[in-house]
Amino acid sequence: MLKQQRADHLLRRLGEIYPDPPIPLDHRDPYTLLIAVLLSARCTDARVNRVTPALFARAANPHAMMRVPVEDIRDLIRPCGLSSRKAAAIAGLSQILVAKHAGEVPADFAALEALPGVGHKTASVVMAQAFGVPAFAVDTHIHRLATRWQLTTGKNVQQTERDLKNLFPRESWNRLHLQMIHYGRQHCTASGCNGRTCQLCHELASR
Repeated sequence: MLKQQRADHLLRRLGEIYPDPPIPLDHRDPYTLLIAVLLSARCTDARVNRVTPALFARAANPHAMMRVPVEDIRDLIRPCGLSSRKAAAIAGLSQILVAKHAGEVPADFAALEALPGVGHKTASVVMAQAFGVPAFAVDTHIHRLATRWQLTTGKNVQQTERDLKNLFPRESWNRLHLQMIHYGRQHCTASGCNGRTCQLCHELASR
């Protein structure tokens, strides 16, 4: 099966399995999504969702977060790991949002990536899920699936992102990203599938 044929098959099948994939991180608006995505680095979404209610009860917008001592932010997010670094980033980006963006999260890749603690993957998630801008956020899990499904030979997430964007229609990127996340977590895990065990891997291997 050619790479494009594999991509077309996966796009159709993932659409059947997850016609309306939910966003895994609980949030209310672009700001709370941004903070949740930042916290999810090296942390499960489930744990982030357990931590953010207390954090957002204390401060759910940049103006309020600016008034929370960094030490308090760190204590609230400690279960997510890297708490000192993440707390500093949350405090810093909140100050920048107020000072430079009228307290609003900008719908702009460059402006997002200029914020402390916000890389391209985080910016892509926010642009896609908060603003509906086509993006393909590739993390290590998406990279693993794309490699396993022979959609890329990329050695890093940047090359994998370029390959996936070339294979799939632009209008499918946002939904497909979520579909891949859910499928990878539920069926095609790193240790639970050898590239032939799960349903989609079996289908690809048999063609």
